[in-house]
Amino acid sequence: MEEFLSSCRRTAQVQVDQVHGPQVHVVLGNESCDVDSMVSAMAYAYFLSKTLYSEMLALPLLNISQSDLVLRSDNLFLLNQTGLSPDLLLFRDQLDLRVLKRAGRLRLTLVDHNVLASSDSDLEGAVVEVIDHHQLEREPSPSCPVTVETVGSCATLVTERIIQKAPEILDQQLAQLLYAAVVLDCVNMAPAAGKVTPKDSQYAAALEMRFPTLPPRGALFQALQGAKFDVSGLNTEQMLLKDMKAVSRSLNIAISVLYITLEDFLQRAGLEADLSAFCQKFGFDLLFLMTISFSDNQEPIRELAVFSHSSTYREQVSQYLEQACNPALNLCPISSPHPQVSAYHQGNTLASRKKVLPIIKDFLRERCGDSYLGDVEEEESGVPPTPMNSLVDGCPLDNGLPYISTQDLEEKVSKMANRGL
Repeated sequence: MEEFLSSCRRTAQVQVDQVHGPQVHVVLGNESCDVDSMVSAMAYAYFLSKTLYSEMLALPLLNISQSDLVLRSDNLFLLNQTGLSPDLLLFRDQLDLRVLKRAGRLRLTLVDHNVLASSDSDLEGAVVEVIDHHQLEREPSPSCPVTVETVGSCATLVTERIIQKAPEILDQQLAQLLYAAVVLDCVNMAPAAGKVTPKDSQYAAALEMRFPTLPPRGALFQALQGAKFDVSGLNTEQMLLKDMKAVSRSLNIAISVLYITLEDFLQRAGLEADLSAFCQKFGFDLLFLMTISFSDNQEPIRELAVFSHSSTYREQVSQYLEQACNPALNLCPISSPHPQVSAYHQGNTLASRKKVLPIIKDFLRERCGDSYLGDVEEEESGVPPTPMNSLVDGCPLDNGLPYISTQDLEEKVSKMANRGL
């Protein structure tokens, strides 16, 4: 894989900018660039390079800027674990797809998404294949084969293609990349999480059988999850961008999830100046900080803070959140060292950002005196969308299975790992 990726970078730098040159087949992941998207792009481009092309280049392209990779700490962890340097990868700001398309040299395969972002709609004519596991939104076309199955991980579908068409290209490194993506997306293959399908289990087992020295599922999942929530080394702006959503109507609002205690975050040196600079840079009137941490007995702790230069905005939205009842957040004010930050302990630990977002949207509607429900939309914030995870945006089974504590889940994971499941 190192040789392939190095070759991609060298060849792209030399040939892509030429007016005349070979066709370039780009395998493009989605804009969140989570582990599944990154691995699917790398693995499928490698598969194409080994099976279909001699004169045509097959390049994996990560759909974020190179500077944004630092926000994907689990991606960086996996690359390190498999002996791959991030410097080997190609990023969206390093390859001009529009230049290639205008020259008639671009072929595009989409992995881990099946429609291009609206900002890339002009590239649609270059799409020649799709492999994805999300809901199908693409119109059928005889010129573009589509493989879309609602499995837990797109890497499952890429693994299936490789094992069926070119199993000889699999080695320990490629298998570990694919295996990690499947295990992470399928929540350690645990049925209770509602993410794993029989096909995911089939191909995870196939990789285990071929490569018995792959890391144990439980240990691998825990390591990747730990890396996902690792914010050590990030500055304030990076911490805010790591898991952020934005909504807009009369006000522009950002909601960032932080994986440390609110007390620790509020004690960061120069924090108020950093929050002010962040809002000014990205044009936000209000910034919500939602923290998730765990007590000594591994029970979740949620806290919430509101920052704004406008005391009026801050007081209005804080009062609205305090009075919210669908769901009730059970907010209890706590001390804040910053006058422009209102801070709370959140008694309702099940109220993830997914449940708080509708409250914020209702606040914006009522502030405008408009009851129309479809008028407050999530905005493209100018930063890469972040991968969904159950701690932040809720679990698919939130309204189904009863609540299970983190300690219970860890014990179950440990038992499964010990049994080699």
